Amino acid sequence: MIRIALDTNILAYAAGIDRSPDDEAKIRQARQVIAALAIHATLVAPVQALGELFVVLQRGGHSRGDARKIVLEFQEALGGADSAGATLASALDLSVDHEMQFWDSLILSAAVEAGCSLLLSEDMQDGLVVRGLTVVNPFAASIHRKLAQVLARGSG
Repeated sequence: MIRIALDTNILAYAAGIDRSPDDEAKIRQARQVIAALAIHATLVAPVQALGELFVVLQRGGHSRGDARKIVLEFQEALGGADSAGATLASALDLSVDHEMQFWDSLILSAAVEAGCSLLLSEDMQDGLVVRGLTVVNPFAASIHRKLAQVLARGSG
């Protein structure tokens, strides 16, 4: 079964974080995509993304206790991709080699080490391939073929 990691922004939309007029549509779409993917894929939340979600939830008005509860629910539902010493070294290499933000490289490295072949992210470069992992923006005007293939399994 294919493994797909979810970036912080996808988790935030799934949690219902609404900060702009466009967010309501993205909340619905993120929830639909996650539900459809869960049928034919193993979904993973990198620990870094879960930590960032905790902060986003608090900024969105949730108490620390409520944010903790939501993050732990996501971790239980999706499973986590832990960051370890090797993940750190890998992330540092990615950050240097691809000139990307460290925290993004840490999420990418954790997803790669968890055996994911896709990472859903609105913020990272759509179509970027790193160490066999493809970054896909589920909100892009045209759906990436790899995401379309997984979603098609559910409709066929």
